[in-house]
Amino acid sequence: MLVLEILERKGRDVVTTEPDATVEALSRLLTKRGIGAALVVSGDRILGVVSERDVIQAIAMHGPPALDMSVEEVMTTELEVCNPEDRIDEIMSMMTERRIRHVPVLDDRRLVGIVSIGDVVKHRVQEIEAEAHMLRDYVEMR
Repeated sequence: MLVLEILERKGRDVVTTEPDATVEALSRLLTKRGIGAALVVSGDRILGVVSERDVIQAIAMHGPPALDMSVEEVMTTELEVCNPEDRIDEIMSMMTERRIRHVPVLDDRRLVGIVSIGDVVKHRVQEIEAEAHMLRDYVEMR
């Protein structure tokens, strides 16, 4: 299975924020959208990703003033990316090994989606359920 299949099921919507947005504004955006991270962009360039984890670390280090900090000050800049043709099991391994939860999907250096660890796990569970169903059908036919 390929990353493309996840994008086809969940859609290609990517929530982004500007680097000068405040952590408070970002927190409201993440809450409103029910997501755990947003890409930080300037024009068509991806500068980083900012996640709930980044927000919590900023608050732990700076206290309440962290809410007035810019997203650029707290974002993660070392990004792992994938493309639509990458295999899902490879992306899952990479996410697990590097302890990352969000991977932008680029097609010819153009942002076409984002895949979260939740998306990958949901896809894998669906695969396992389909395999179990096929095995049950096979056993019942005997």
